[in-house]
Amino acid sequence: MEAEILKIFIPTILAFVIGILITPLVTFHLYKYKVWKKKVSKTTIDGRAATEFERLRSTDTRKGTETRTPRMGGIVVWGSVFLTVCLLFVGKLFFPHTLLSDLDFFSRSQTWVPLATLAFGALVGFLNDYYDISHEGERGISLRMRILLITFIATAIGWWFYNKLDVVSVSVPFDGTFYLGILIVPFFVLMTMAIYASGVIDGIDGLSGGVFVSIFSAYAGVAFFQSQFDLAALSGTIAGATLAFLWFNIPPARFWMTETGTMALTLTLSVIVFMTDTLGDGNGITLLFIIGLPLVVTVLSNILQVVWRRLYGKKLFRIAPLHHHFEAIGWPSHKVTMRYWVISVICAISGLILAAIA
Repeated sequence: MEAEILKIFIPTILAFVIGILITPLVTFHLYKYKVWKKKVSKTTIDGRAATEFERLRSTDTRKGTETRTPRMGGIVVWGSVFLTVCLLFVGKLFFPHTLLSDLDFFSRSQTWVPLATLAFGALVGFLNDYYDISHEGERGISLRMRILLITFIATAIGWWFYNKLDVVSVSVPFDGTFYLGILIVPFFVLMTMAIYASGVIDGIDGLSGGVFVSIFSAYAGVAFFQSQFDLAALSGTIAGATLAFLWFNIPPARFWMTETGTMALTLTLSVIVFMTDTLGDGNGITLLFIIGLPLVVTVLSNILQVVWRRLYGKKLFRIAPLHHHFEAIGWPSHKVTMRYWVISVICAISGLILAAIA
């Protein structure tokens, strides 16, 4: 058991250290090439002018930061993860009978698929951010195209789960499983879309980093309980890399995560959630509603805002998603961020308790 614990904690710390070390280089290039929007235009989720958002930003201390703070900070996250994976894999090759060999978690059964998903999300998100900043603040890859790309990769992964790994059901805590058969494929696609939609939580300095650290740390624990040690090590590594990003994203942020970070993390999270369900004899999907409650609330607040406006002709929240609503009613941004951190930690612990007893 000691070896398994070290396999999780050492890569986590290593990813954090690598992230801290590569950030000055990343920051230098982001500022050198002015990787920020030259012109900012905000719209609501239903296409209207974001007047409340503009009012909010015009009255706080971050006025103008949209055109001064670099984007693409997510490079630190996935860059640290891949460097950690490569370092440990190479260490295993050159030092096969040492601790480095035991720490390698690059395995076909548990980490190939989530790592491939991380790379896919990082690439598509990077291209989106690149086009976003190189076209005078206009949107990067269109939302429709991003949805098509995510649908494609999610369908391929869902089919892999169904056809190759015989995943045909989802777990129900204390009550067995719920059979879906081939419908497990569209179910995975919908779940991936929902988790991807939660990426808009990257809206306040430090908010997304703290939330994702708690979530991936919790799923590292869930995977550990289920003896999925390679998957636990990967989840821990992502948490460590995100902590390094958070170190520099605490207000005032040195850079923002943006799509290359949020797409990579949300798509990878969907795979990890799925792999800690029936495939790992656990309840990974159900646990998401507890461990990932801040993400769930973020998506639901957007949906409720649109539905409420169409039904009643007025907004339910001052502004959606919910974290901006709290800003709009007078909470300082740092208070919103820290309270989300506290809630995320409590949710993570609660999810681990359920994972241990269910």
